Amino acid sequence: MAFFLETLFGGLMAGMLYSLVALGFVLIFKASGVFNFAQGAMVLFAALAMARFSEWVPKWTGIDNAIFANLVAFMIAGVFMFAVAWLIERLVLRHLVNQEGATLLMATLGITYFLEGLGQTFFGSDIYKIDVGMPKDPMFLLESVFEGGVLVNKEDMIAAGIAAALVLLLSIFFQKTKTGRALRAVADDHQAAQSIGIPLNRIWVIVWCVAGVVALVAGMIWGSKLGVQFSLTTVALRALPVVILGGLTSVPGAIIGGLIIGVGEKLSEVYLGPFVGGGIEIWFAYVLALVFLLFRPQGLFGEKIIDRV
Repeated sequence: MAFFLETLFGGLMAGMLYSLVALGFVLIFKASGVFNFAQGAMVLFAALAMARFSEWVPKWTGIDNAIFANLVAFMIAGVFMFAVAWLIERLVLRHLVNQEGATLLMATLGITYFLEGLGQTFFGSDIYKIDVGMPKDPMFLLESVFEGGVLVNKEDMIAAGIAAALVLLLSIFFQKTKTGRALRAVADDHQAAQSIGIPLNRIWVIVWCVAGVVALVAGMIWGSKLGVQFSLTTVALRALPVVILGGLTSVPGAIIGGLIIGVGEKLSEVYLGPFVGGGIEIWFAYVLALVFLLFRPQGLFGEKIIDRV
């Protein structure tokens, strides 16, 4: 039972990190109808910015306190990602409103390669590390219940807590603030929102900037776990099944979908892997997403598409 709980906790924590990346997809698609394939590149770019600024800030300012230096680096990287997201919306996607989906997809693919090249130009192409002080030692839980306890990684717990806190803040933002309600109105009906005076362009800029901050948090956590390298863009590919499962228009769906995918990957690798030769964790999420595309293409919480003729 203890081993099962270890696997379950590991899956839940991995699922929260998948959800962070998926959240960027959902936020942008929900408000503007653009499937932002560049979200993975934004995560990489944000991780590169965080890693390099955390190196440069102590040299520029003479700050010896690592925690304070990382906080300053995070704020600078946040401003940087705000600027990147604003420029993407302002210079590219604003001019492609109401274009075909394939056109928008190709535009975000172009942005992906542009950000990868720009990141290499600005920050270099080495493998960098992000050390934000999260403990990497394992810890044991429920020792009084199970002999030896349940082994859990402290870093994973803190990362999952940060992801959960960000999701909670975004939920409060969408539900309780005037701007959040305007965002939800735009998501429901662009034309109706515009007819009551909601400025679509400003709303889309806000959404892209929020997605940039989400990418920064995701990049910081994934970079701390895996190191900052250009293969980090593949994290977005791991988040695609999460979006398909939860629904492209649902913020709670991104979270629940991430948890289901994370737990499913870990449990299937441990309990089904020996029967199929291993490696099931790599393709499990995509097979599950394919099943949903066949039987429920809108996902668990997505809005059902109804075409009227």
